[in-house]
Amino acid sequence: MSSFSVFFAQVTNAANDAVAAGSGTTAPAPERPLWTMVLMYGLIFAMVYFAFFRPQAQAKKKQEAAVKSAKTGDKIVTSSGIHGVITNVKDSTVIVRVADNVKLEIEKSHVDRVTREADAEKAEKAPAAKVS
Repeated sequence: MSSFSVFFAQVTNAANDAVAAGSGTTAPAPERPLWTMVLMYGLIFAMVYFAFFRPQAQAKKKQEAAVKSAKTGDKIVTSSGIHGVITNVKDSTVIVRVADNVKLEIEKSHVDRVTREADAEKAEKAPAAKVS
């Protein structure tokens, strides 16, 4: 036999002797109540919901509200990256001017961001007023 196998046999025999010398038998681990497992799964579900699903739903609602309130003169960016100014709003589409004499009809569902002229002017003027 190799020295490793002799050493391993001695260690396992010593461990078995220690267990046998202690109480003779080992006590089984007590079972956890069912409600603790249900509580743990509930906590994990709540953490995942508040960390991932709720923020996505709130951002989607905010984006949909901005698209629904879009009006003529608002600047938009589509999901494909087209920048333009809304010239007409229809039920499910918007007409967007992207350059001189170039207008595109785009589905509202593909509008990614809406920037209002009034909001942009307020943002530009507000820091200047504070500095003066």
